[in-house]
Formats: sequence, structure tokens, C-alpha cells
Amino acid sequence: MAYPQKTEQYFLPKVGTYKDLQRRQASVPELGPNEVLVKVHAVSLQYRDLAIAKGQYGAGITENFVPCSDLAGEVISIGSSVTEWKVGDRVTSNFCTDHIYGDHTNETGKSALGGGQDGVLTQYRVLPSHALVRIPSRFSYIQASTLPCAAVTAYNALHGPVPVKAGDYVLIQGTGGVSIFALQFAVASGAIVIATSSSNEKLKVAEKLGAKYLINYKETPDWDKEVHRITGGVGVDRIVDVGGPSTIHKSLNAVRNVLQNRRVPCKVGCFTSRCRHLI
Repeated sequence: MAYPQKTEQYFLPKVGTYKDLQRRQASVPELGPNEVLVKVHAVSLQYRDLAIAKGQYGAGITENFVPCSDLAGEVISIGSSVTEWKVGDRVTSNFCTDHIYGDHTNETGKSALGGGQDGVLTQYRVLPSHALVRIPSRFSYIQASTLPCAAVTAYNALHGPVPVKAGDYVLIQGTGGVSIFALQFAVASGAIVIATSSSNEKLKVAEKLGAKYLINYKETPDWDKEVHRITGGVGVDRIVDVGGPSTIHKSLNAVRNVLQNRRVPCKVGCFTSRCRHLI
């Protein structure tokens, strides 16, 4: 196909509410030597997208920006120096296009789609070739569009520096995107999953996906104590905490004492056997 000159896209004139979402036509930039033009076939929505739209997330751009971070699409043109991609390839993009390895920095943070830079709720999107990942043939565009933010976050939480292993207890909070991916990754790893939710109907779904223990935190507000009962007073090996300030204290109560019975300091120099600092 001929290189498109225009793209239809959605944008937010300013942060405050997602209800201000508008549509416009914009020019498609010319490709640099290491860039790729992707025709967007699917975009998934994250909680982050809502938080950015409402001005509750320090994303950087606050006016006239294209939202959303996760796309799946088709390569329709490549830059002169691109060798790893060809027209017709099915791809998705890294969440931060320039954070490929190593520690997160302020500079790589500026490349976060839908926040540090314009996002992907657009017909065509130019992306650096190094940011793209091939979509497995068994995935549809819709399925693949859910992977960059929620799935990778969950995978890193469970299989980062200290991978979860068979027999570990893993606590999953809620049934949002990150939590559901984490549940499935944990089950696939042979872990024993405890799932929490305020909805018994959602807990039934978690059970179908492999959660062994279910806690309705509305009915059991002291869910951290219930976790200790389930684990015989030991606590869980891993918690995917998505609640932040509202849940972190109970998460720390529910996690296993990793330094119990060890006479070594944790990262902050505490030698106590009852230390709950994260290491």
C-alpha cells in the first residue's frame, strides 16, 4: 500500500476526564532510518489510561495528547536501515519504547506511550524498530494488544530477579488486568494461588483460572490474618500488590518472614529475625 499521509486519531485536549476524548486527523511523520510504520489493528485499555485522563498519574503530557499504551498491528513500511522487520509482520510495542534493558531512568520514562509521549489510539503509529515484538501466530490482534502493560508487569513481578517456583504461595489482589495475568502465570509455574476480591462472582472466575484459595475482602476485612491461617502461620512467598497505600500494610503482614531464623542483615541493615523489610 502507498505510504499514508494522514491518520485518524483520538486525543484528550487536557487532563481531567476521559469524557473529553475527541477525534482529529493528523499528519503521519516520515520514517527515520530505524523506524517502522505500524497500522494499528487493536488497542487495549489499562487502568493507567483512566488515571492519566483524570490527571491522577504523573505522566508528563497534560494537553492535546493521544492516550493509551498498548497496541497490536501490522508493519506497513520500514526505514532504510531496518533489517529485522518486513512489511506484513504482526507486532506489538514495548510500553516504554526506549526502555529495552537495565534500570528505569527519567529519560526512558519519557518514552512511555500514552504518557511520556503520545500513545497509540490512532490509525497509524511510527515506532522505533527496537521497540517492537513479534506477535505469536496463535494470538489475534485483540489478544496481543493486552500484553505490553499488564502482562509484562505481572510476569516481571513473578519472574524477575527471584522467579516464583512450584509450591510457592502467591497472593493475587483483585481481578484487574495485572492480577489476572499474574494468577495465570503463577498457576502455570506450579504456585499455590490465593486470590482476593470484593465480588464472589469474580472469585469464581479466579477459581476457574486455577486459584486454590479465595478470600472476599469485604466479608473478611482482616484478609492478612486469613492468609496466615491458610499458610499455617507462615505467610505467602509473593504478593502482587495492586492496591498501593490502601493495601500495602496488610500485604506486609501477609508476606512470609524472609529473614526469620536468619542472623543476617536485610537491605536496610536490620538484623532482627522478625524483619518484614523487602529484600
